Amino acid sequence: MLSVTFERHAFRVADARDSALQFLAGSQNGREPRLSARVVEATQLVVSELVTNAIKYGSGPIELSLVLAEDTLSVTVRDGETTLPRHRSADPRRVGQHGLEIVAALSQDVDVQREPTGKRITARISLDESVRAGCQVVQPGERPTPR
Repeated sequence: MLSVTFERHAFRVADARDSALQFLAGSQNGREPRLSARVVEATQLVVSELVTNAIKYGSGPIELSLVLAEDTLSVTVRDGETTLPRHRSADPRRVGQHGLEIVAALSQDVDVQREPTGKRITARISLDESVRAGCQVVQPGERPTPR
């Protein structure tokens, strides 16, 4: 498990990506099968998008956590803002605000929750190459719709 807290104005998004890469590299030691390039690249992009959103729209320190289980890598970002992000439908004409859309496309599920001290967004990336990425974002009080 990796858990690191960044002060909002004292780091770069690249620092969060580097922390994630170091965690993944350390997790590969003795692991069979090794993490695929798809998982490593998806993790970097998910970390970048979630941390960027926390910087732009959040408040307070930003906590990044990664947990590697048998078949899933969970990427969680917390910040002190209680306003939850809205998942927007795809619109190629919209400039910006595609972060959550990108995260959902790379993840098997994304969970958005309000917490007493802010919000938590967790994206779960499948380690199984046969699992199709792309999911719905489920907000509190919503139920996933069948696909």
